[in-house]
Amino acid sequence: MEPVKHHTGLVYPLNRSNIDTDQIIPKQFLKRIERQGFGQFLFYNWRYDNEGNPKEDFSLNDPAYEGASILIAGENFGCGSSREHAPWALQDFGFKVIIAPSFADIFYNNCVKNGILPVQLPEEQTSELVKKAESGNYNLSVDLKNQVVYDDTGFEASFEIINYLKEMLLNGWDEIAVTLTHQDKIDAFEQAQEKTTSK
Repeated sequence: MEPVKHHTGLVYPLNRSNIDTDQIIPKQFLKRIERQGFGQFLFYNWRYDNEGNPKEDFSLNDPAYEGASILIAGENFGCGSSREHAPWALQDFGFKVIIAPSFADIFYNNCVKNGILPVQLPEEQTSELVKKAESGNYNLSVDLKNQVVYDDTGFEASFEIINYLKEMLLNGWDEIAVTLTHQDKIDAFEQAQEKTTSK
């Protein structure tokens, strides 16, 4: 995974709460076996009509948000099933940071495992950011090392993240990579086991 240290990007506001994983990536698109290619189906039932044509009244189809890499949404984002395809779809579409007042626990952890930074901010602050982003052409910066979100108009907010998850993102590690940081201990254990079993 690519390390996540500091990101500045266009913000897309999705002012809805309790967005579940089936809304993020509907179940009929879960047949793919690779992680790529899910972005085209992100929020599919909201983005497209029954004939597969883009809906003009859904904001993500607005050219003003093309290339957005930061998503701001309401509370309890990523609730529902534990499908890992949800962060795959968000990442494949281009989102690198998701900001919300709260996240479903499994979704939050799946984001980190896949190199997406989930940022939890109080509802007052997320609502302020949504209003700023609804005007379009709004950029935000996220500094993971210092755990702060800010823009060039004076907004600044700090956020909390478990140190273990922070280190994973800063270094671009998945859980296998974290395990391999203890390779010397693993090798020592295996060598000790071989000596024990050979006696």
